[in-house]
Amino acid sequence: MGLLQEWRDYAYSKEMQGRSGQIFWANYFNVEKEIYKKLLADPDKTWEGSVASLAKEFDTELSLFVGFLDGINDSLVTPNPIEEMDQDTVVNLTFDKEKLYYNMVEAKADWLYNLEEWEPLLTEERRKELYRQQKASGTIVKDKKIGRNDPCPCGSGKKYKKCCGLNA
Repeated sequence: MGLLQEWRDYAYSKEMQGRSGQIFWANYFNVEKEIYKKLLADPDKTWEGSVASLAKEFDTELSLFVGFLDGINDSLVTPNPIEEMDQDTVVNLTFDKEKLYYNMVEAKADWLYNLEEWEPLLTEERRKELYRQQKASGTIVKDKKIGRNDPCPCGSGKKYKKCCGLNA
């Protein structure tokens, strides 16, 4: 079994519900926050190496670092092969700033998208715009219902009930 599957099996197991799960996730979110602080503080640095060596560089346990890799993978310029990685797999953490911020908002990770390390990377206006874009992406807008006596939207000039509404 790969590292990612081990992480997911443990982190999302039934034993993680309740008090022990709350403690686990609180610890994980603190570790995650520290990793992101370090990444965002030096965004132009190329963070590359084996999973085990980067976990050590970020001063975290291998399993927690695997969870971090799972979370950031969609925000990377080139996603890592996380499904089949082991501790010797070389990964790269070069991230797309806007995509990372957007994904943090989507995950409702306010402890991450509100980090002060974002200030020099994205303007306040851009962060607000990305925030609004993400929130709007989940909004469902219903089209106005076509009435029986309204003109048919197909452009025939007939009433909807005598045209396309006949089969509806």
